[in-house]
Amino acid sequence: MTLLEQLDTTLENLELKAVQARLSNLLEQAAQQEPSYAEFLLDTLKTEAEARRSRYLRARLQLAHLPYLKTFDPFDFSFQPPIDERQMRELQTLRFVHEASNAIFLGPPGVGKTHLSVALAEAAIQAGFGAYFITAHDWVADLGRATRENRLDRRMRVYVAPKLLVIDEMGYLPLDEIGATIFFQWVSARYERGSIILTSNKSYSEWGSIFGDPIMATAILDRLLHHSTTINIRGESYRLKERRRAGLIGGREQERGEGLSPRTPLRPNRAAKRRWAPLRPGQRRNFPNPASVVSPAALYIY
Repeated sequence: MTLLEQLDTTLENLELKAVQARLSNLLEQAAQQEPSYAEFLLDTLKTEAEARRSRYLRARLQLAHLPYLKTFDPFDFSFQPPIDERQMRELQTLRFVHEASNAIFLGPPGVGKTHLSVALAEAAIQAGFGAYFITAHDWVADLGRATRENRLDRRMRVYVAPKLLVIDEMGYLPLDEIGATIFFQWVSARYERGSIILTSNKSYSEWGSIFGDPIMATAILDRLLHHSTTINIRGESYRLKERRRAGLIGGREQERGEGLSPRTPLRPNRAAKRRWAPLRPGQRRNFPNPASVVSPAALYIY
């Protein structure tokens, strides 16, 4: 058996797969550059360490069940000026994960809540933390099935163990009494032990409708918000932006016009010329319905 064959066998026994795969290149590079023994050994071990870290991260990302891979780089913060960039920079340090605090993203659909949540989860995985992503609907369905099969405690551990857990789309569907109780138990189990990222299209004042009980909602928010950062996004939908760019829908002015109440004049020039006149005795003035002229995004101001 030649020396190279002995090296190959030894590397295989030690499960140094990356070094084994690059052995010929490493030896050729060493012959050309003539590094010291220590430098050659360091380069060889770095090859294996980097390969193992890459495999580790790929496995972690797969286990996290992220819907896609996103970073903060492609996120257009200029398109969402209401976002407090100082808060986002603080979240990117992952201090909230170290401190077992929470991050909650509120806002209408399409404003980037899931994108930012996934970016934080991926950053946490890159930093060596365990993370898991699931929608609120799938989370409730999974634990509800575990309850019916008398294995809730064992299944609950799956959602308590990760250092960071992301629950997406909270509030799109209300929870029944069992679901609300399970959610309370889960928040209590993770309280000051692990971080939670939640995204929701409902303001905190509306969470009573999610859990079907204002008292239960208050108890959950009490634990959830004790150590947390709330990112309130009140901008326009990215998906509508892309559809407008593709010419599939009209501009913002046209959208606002289509969404106005039938009583609201569709000709702003004519409307601007109208003058307010004193009311005659017995005459009532008709005001437009506030819900028809207030943007849904404005409802997320606290």
